[in-house]
Amino acid sequence: MPATAPRMMFLNLPVADLERAKRFFGELGFGFNTQFTDDRAACMVVSDQAYVMLLQRDFFATFTSRPVADAGAPVEAIVALSAESREDVDDVTETALRAGGSPAREPKDHGFMYERSFHDPDGHLWEVVWMDPATLQEG
Repeated sequence: MPATAPRMMFLNLPVADLERAKRFFGELGFGFNTQFTDDRAACMVVSDQAYVMLLQRDFFATFTSRPVADAGAPVEAIVALSAESREDVDDVTETALRAGGSPAREPKDHGFMYERSFHDPDGHLWEVVWMDPATLQEG
């Protein structure tokens, strides 16, 4: 079934401490939709089409019949964010590290693409990626 309009995306992540998660992502410049934020969940706005629902672990568990993974152990997903430049990749990553995140791996510079990664305080793996717009246009 082909989509006729862009779909919205909601990523749901379990967090141990909702207030800590809100402070961490607030430090990275993300805002929250207060209409969908309470003491169990926070709706982090990535764009007008993409949102991350930060859910207290016990509340997250009510949405599944399977055990909730510990993101600090095996990796369950990699969340990637675009950046406007190489400097933006470094700024976002360094801000995440200062705000309580931890480094995930060494930066990767492929010439046309630059990426860095970090773990948020709950252990979720995030990548920040810049791709040269000229390379994208060339295909």
